[in-house]
Amino acid sequence: MVPTNSTRRVLGWREWARLDAWCDTPIKAKLDTGAKTSSIHAFGLEISAGRRNGSPASARFEVHPEQDTAAGSTLVEVDLCGYREVRSSNGVIEIRPAVITDLTLGGSTFPIELTLTDRDLMGFRLLVGREAIRRRFLIDADASFLAEANS
Repeated sequence: MVPTNSTRRVLGWREWARLDAWCDTPIKAKLDTGAKTSSIHAFGLEISAGRRNGSPASARFEVHPEQDTAAGSTLVEVDLCGYREVRSSNGVIEIRPAVITDLTLGGSTFPIELTLTDRDLMGFRLLVGREAIRRRFLIDADASFLAEANS
């Protein structure tokens, strides 16, 4: 039940999101309160080590915003903010590179930390976890695409 005094916007378990610094096409995202971290499918991921002059390590990859196609793909190059330990739903721990960019979701734009991984077998190219959702949105697990319907 949604608290009656809440000012947080209610979103569905799946919504359209934007990563405008990376691509012009909205990405269908799964809003997953069971996942702590957020992640994006990074096609052709390459990690470059930082230089001795103090420059950070960086990642180069493609974002394919549309499921099951490379249409609208964009090459992204971004500094890493570190590595994160992520435990999958089956208990396997993976160390993933992480980056920060702005996410637009439900009428709000905010910085989000995304781990870079292979989500090719997953139903969504973008997963927004509870660290990004917390204190911003309430999620209605029975609904989808509420942001568009309530705009």
